[in-house]
Amino acid sequence: MLSWMVWTTPVAVFFALVVLMLVGMTVWEVRSPTVERKGFLPISTTRGDRLFIGLMAAAWINLAWVGLGEKMQGWFGLAEAPSVWISAAISALVLLLVMRKG
Repeated sequence: MLSWMVWTTPVAVFFALVVLMLVGMTVWEVRSPTVERKGFLPISTTRGDRLFIGLMAAAWINLAWVGLGEKMQGWFGLAEAPSVWISAAISALVLLLVMRKG
């Protein structure tokens, strides 16, 4: 059933973390309802809005990293394409920034 997708460790970790974030956000919302606020994003957002925006940014960062991996290998003279764990760390930092200051 899931044989169409390459389930590597980074992919499994990403989806497991997304599920954990959704569960955590649901519990947080039930215990403490959110209030819209304005950060550096050009709209007023709730925690859920910022999570969605942060996850979309993380997805685009990872897609760009995978898409440019071979080019970066040539640009920087690397023996192999850069690890996807680097893009995962960058994505996590962007997500944290959006959630905290967005």
